[in-house]
Amino acid sequence: MTFFRARRGKMAAPEEQELSQAQTEKLLQFQDLTGLESMDQCRRTLEQHNWNIEAAVQDRLNEQEGVPSVFNPPPARPLQGLLGWSYYLIMLPFRLTYYTLLDIFRFALRFIRPDPRGRVTDPVGDVMSFIHNFEEKYGRSHPVFYQGTYSQALNDAKRELRYLLVYLHGEDHQDTDEFCRTTLCSEEVLTFINTRMLFWACSTSKPEGYGVSQALRENTYPFLAMIMLKDRKMTVVGRLEGLIQPEDLINQLTFIMEANQTYLMSERLEREERNQTQVLRQQQDEAYLASLRADQEKDRKKKEEQEQKRQEEEKARQSVIAEERRRRTLEEEKERKSECLPPEPPLDDPDSVKIVFKLPNDTRVERRFLFDQSLTVIYDFLFSLKETPEKFQIVTNFPRRVLPCLPKEEQPNPPTLLEAGLSRSEVLFVQDLTDD
Repeated sequence: MTFFRARRGKMAAPEEQELSQAQTEKLLQFQDLTGLESMDQCRRTLEQHNWNIEAAVQDRLNEQEGVPSVFNPPPARPLQGLLGWSYYLIMLPFRLTYYTLLDIFRFALRFIRPDPRGRVTDPVGDVMSFIHNFEEKYGRSHPVFYQGTYSQALNDAKRELRYLLVYLHGEDHQDTDEFCRTTLCSEEVLTFINTRMLFWACSTSKPEGYGVSQALRENTYPFLAMIMLKDRKMTVVGRLEGLIQPEDLINQLTFIMEANQTYLMSERLEREERNQTQVLRQQQDEAYLASLRADQEKDRKKKEEQEQKRQEEEKARQSVIAEERRRRTLEEEKERKSECLPPEPPLDDPDSVKIVFKLPNDTRVERRFLFDQSLTVIYDFLFSLKETPEKFQIVTNFPRRVLPCLPKEEQPNPPTLLEAGLSRSEVLFVQDLTDD
């Protein structure tokens, strides 16, 4: 991560610079833990470590153990180092107890009197309220503010593979007005930010800004953080704290971007490869699905054809069975009719009638009947013959008429041969009605 501490407009001595409440607490805590009597030395050490008290204490202990400090402070005299180390060891249990109880008290106090900024109920409203207040005070000529939550800005920067510049606005800080008027709203800064990155800002007096402040842990204002996708996670790659001039701001942002450009390029290449792989996989899946659908359609048609063929075969088989059953039934019926026929009268019977039947197949059949027998007997005789069609009617030649051999609704009892006007010798024709 790249850290910058901007130079202030007025180069005042360190003793004359105003400390925040948090910095004052860190200064006193560092003095108690290390046993240093000089407040100026404590402050210089903390400033060298960017007010990170854990790193400053560790560096001080390394120094007392003979390990050189990374900031090369003036070496302490052996006697002072030994006294300081002894004092630290003696006072350490008391200090640890004191600060443990103090932390517990502060933790409990947060439940009794919670900071109202800790409740984020309308994060977008907090951002929009800051933008509105900013434009009322400094005008509308400023970098384009991201109009959404911090999380949304992070997601958009990650999705678009862009830098995200975060600005935390400390309303009560002495350098805020000058930074906003002379730096943030300058034309060159405005153009630089708008063309190269997303820009999200909020006031730390708002719950959304306060939450981001707790996450980024700024030390002073104005505060800027550069965030980008690095190693597949959103990472702070640069921090700028304190008043800074437009040219210096652009230079430092450019330095941060150039130092991390390879990571961004790598992410873009990896994403492009993933996209290409995804597109290729999608194309392969689509081709597979198309082939699968074609195979399924082919199988469906084949099954339909097989089913249709099976149904046709089954229909033909059933038709054959039905035809065989009908034929057998017809034969049985013919046999039954033949068995029920009255006997043929003798040749010399005076009441007999000789009839010659001409069948549709041009064969002739001759038989004698009695005048008093019904025409039904003639019909049953012809029906019992194998050569006779299944359905037929008996027709006289001249005059041509159809003999009513079967019962009807208007004539339930067919007439006798005598009533039908037949003579002792007749030629009758059998007409096939099967097709009808």
